[in-house]
Amino acid sequence: MDAAARFSEFLARNRLRLTQERRTILDEMLQIRGHFDADSLLVHFRRKERPVSRATLYRTLARLVEAGLVHKIEMAEGQAQYEVMVGRHHHDHMICLECGRIVEFESRDIERLQEEICRRKGFRMTGHMHQIRGQCAACSSGASRRSPAPPKRRRATASARKRVR
Repeated sequence: MDAAARFSEFLARNRLRLTQERRTILDEMLQIRGHFDADSLLVHFRRKERPVSRATLYRTLARLVEAGLVHKIEMAEGQAQYEVMVGRHHHDHMICLECGRIVEFESRDIERLQEEICRRKGFRMTGHMHQIRGQCAACSSGASRRSPAPPKRRRATASARKRVR
C-alpha cells in the first residue's frame, strides 16, 4: 500500500478526510531526504506558492507521525525535526546539542538488550525511540567554529546548554 493510501486509511479510521492541503503536504514531504523542521517546510511551500497554512501543516505533521509515516525527533528547547519513514526501517539518533546535527545509527546489541529487559520485566514493547544527546565529533574538536550552525538552531541550543550545566 502506498503512503497516500495508508494516510487516507488512517484519516478515515479517525473520521478525517484527505483534503487537498493534507495531500499536498504529504506529496512534498515524500520528496524530502533527510531531516527537516516544520518552519523550513512552511518556507518551502511559500516559495513554491502552495497555499498551506501553518496550523494545517502542524496538525498534518502530527497526524503523519500518528500514522507512522513520519518520525518526530525532539530537539532542544521544544523544537522538533522530522523524517519521512516511508520505505525506511527503524533506526536511532545521536543529537548534537551544539550544532543540531542528527546522526542516525543502528545497533543490534541495543535492540537485543531492550527486548531482553522487556521480557524480564514482563513488558510488551510496541515501539521505542532511542536518542543520545551530546556533542558530535566536529563540535567536541572545535571544528564547528569554522562552520557555524544556522542562527535559529544555535540560539535554541545555547539556552539548552545553559539548562544542562
